[in-house]
Amino acid sequence: MSVAKMKDGKRWYVFVRYKDWTGATKQHKKEGFTKKSDALAYERTFLEKQNGSSNMTIHSLYTLYMEDCKSRLKPTTYANKEFLFQKHVLPYLGNLSANEVGPAQIRRWQNMLLDSKHPDSGESYSQTYLKTVHNQISALFNFGVKYYGIKNNPCRQAGSMGKKNADAMQFWTVDEFNRFINAVSDKPYSVVMFSLLFWTGMRSGEMLALTPADFDFKNNTVNINKSFARHEGQDLIMDPKTPKSKRTIPITQKLADMVQNYIQTIYGLDSTDRIFQTNTKHLLLHEMKRGCAASGVKRIRVHDLRHSHASLLIELGYSPLLIAERLGHENIETTLQTYSHLYPNKQGELVSKLETFQNSYDFATHEFK
Repeated sequence: MSVAKMKDGKRWYVFVRYKDWTGATKQHKKEGFTKKSDALAYERTFLEKQNGSSNMTIHSLYTLYMEDCKSRLKPTTYANKEFLFQKHVLPYLGNLSANEVGPAQIRRWQNMLLDSKHPDSGESYSQTYLKTVHNQISALFNFGVKYYGIKNNPCRQAGSMGKKNADAMQFWTVDEFNRFINAVSDKPYSVVMFSLLFWTGMRSGEMLALTPADFDFKNNTVNINKSFARHEGQDLIMDPKTPKSKRTIPITQKLADMVQNYIQTIYGLDSTDRIFQTNTKHLLLHEMKRGCAASGVKRIRVHDLRHSHASLLIELGYSPLLIAERLGHENIETTLQTYSHLYPNKQGELVSKLETFQNSYDFATHEFK
């Protein structure tokens, strides 16, 4: 290994020989450092990464972790993970030794985030967002413990922050949705897209990936088998979020007619072409803002239309199992954890029915009257 000056006599370079994961000897050179200390720091980090040293910094561990994740995650999921680390973890903890970070340091980092404000809104970060950030750094330490000799995960000792589910779930009633749809009715694609989201509970990525071939207008069903996202200027068609997300959703005749009529207006559309070819999640957000402003309906997220559908089904009395199947949840526990607070408390009704049975029973003779 070597750190030396370049030919210009002003800048520094790093040259190292190392063995990769297959045992093959490789060479690596990096030029252009203005300070020798920067070159030495780069050399140290590079070798830590290659050797998987348990004394590596959190930044080095993060690099190894993200390399491992890259072939396992969807590009959009990977990009979100990368953003959270770059924004909230590495600037504060990146230079610390992963093996020396204790629960007290994690608590101080948590408190810093709890006191921070969102740069755009000026408001505190939501409890669900804080929970997501904490889960990311905890996953990083779990990776280090399992594969690189990090002695423990200090996040477990420090305890979590934030909440998995929001305290108050936002959703629209049917009346609010109808008012919103009237406000965006000047754009047929908006009417169809938002109607699919509200009346089926599908995710926005699932909706944007739909093709004519996904609809069975004879039996009035829509087959969810893929998801759309735009990442770094490219359109991506990926598998849905989970295996159970692949599902067939029955739809009403009115919604089926709406979609079929809209498809017929698109010239040259093949059966495997996306119905909403020019539309993205960014457009959905824009139309949501426009429709809410014009209608006066409270502003919710696009994803909250999925919650709106679930709340409607709960109000209509449908079981958690049916709702889980329709939404494509991996298991019924997800449905119960997300929506249990929306189910009415029927303890009083239960007691009333028990009393009806008991009134017809004579406890003295043990006979029904």
